[in-house]
Amino acid sequence: MGERKGQNLYYPPDYDPKVGGLNKFQGTHALRERARKLHMGILIIRFEMPYNIWCDGCNNHIGMGVRYNAEKKKVGMYYSTPIYQFRMKCHLCDNHFEIKTDPGNLDYVIVSGARRQENRWDPTENEQIVPETKETQKRLFDDAMFRLEHKTSDESTSKQDKPRLGKLVGRNETVWKDDYEANCSLRRNFRKRRKELEEAAVNDGFLLAKSSLDINLLPESEEDKNLASLLALRPSRSIEESQNAVRSKILNSPALPSSSGLITSFGGLKKEESLSKSTPLSRNALGITIKRKNLSSKENTTDSKLNNAANNINGKQDVELNNDIKSNDNKLDNNLGNIPKTNGAISLVCDYSSSGESSN
Repeated sequence: MGERKGQNLYYPPDYDPKVGGLNKFQGTHALRERARKLHMGILIIRFEMPYNIWCDGCNNHIGMGVRYNAEKKKVGMYYSTPIYQFRMKCHLCDNHFEIKTDPGNLDYVIVSGARRQENRWDPTENEQIVPETKETQKRLFDDAMFRLEHKTSDESTSKQDKPRLGKLVGRNETVWKDDYEANCSLRRNFRKRRKELEEAAVNDGFLLAKSSLDINLLPESEEDKNLASLLALRPSRSIEESQNAVRSKILNSPALPSSSGLITSFGGLKKEESLSKSTPLSRNALGITIKRKNLSSKENTTDSKLNNAANNINGKQDVELNNDIKSNDNKLDNNLGNIPKTNGAISLVCDYSSSGESSN
């Protein structure tokens, strides 16, 4: 709308046609703000980025087609073609970059403030059809033999590439014969992938909010899960590992649970401590039997240690037990059978029968 201000149909009463025009009479330019630096040879234009670049100020990517208000000025000549330079400010930071035209190569060149993203290649390496150079066109126009050779080489190249082109055309017809179904398949895959990305974004948002973090999360993998479980001191196991652990636990545990408790060593002998200290120890209650054969002096010493221990725990009942053992050795042998003696140690056997049965 700014350009139309000097072109309206309203002429003020004091307008003088001798001035030369309405813009000159009002002291304005037809381009308005775009011509504010025209006295310096600079014109403000709308410039469109010709290719992808990286800004040197903020290192952000600026895509091809992004438009800027650029200062255009003439910086030289290529034969009779002027060379223009454009200066613009990055929309993401305060950095300015300059780009100028290159008529010799039909391209744009970055002067400062940015760097180009290299996506260029030689089209002849990809077997693309490229226009002829000016030198080749000139020889085709002037040299008849070169034109004939060029035509023959083009025909041989077309014959060689005909089978490959036929395969490509056939594949294209197979894939896009039913264009509606092909389009539906592409859109279906796109929707599926979009839902996965949306779910991942929601889960990442919850995790970042819970952890009070502001970082970009990468997709998780099975290795990451195992490492996280190890850091949490909860190592993850597979089904096979869990089954093997349960199987080994069953094999290593005893078949029948023992109520006798721990087995401790006392004076070179092993005895079982099953009952609490509050339970009185007696021959009828515990069913403890001792067989002694040909006791030596060492055995007598061991027997006295056992007696002292029993006296300390049970008091008078253990004294009676010790007296009964010393006086009734033969009777105990007949009731309990032969109990082997190993290395001069006395075997202690715990009878799980009731007191009435043990007394009988």
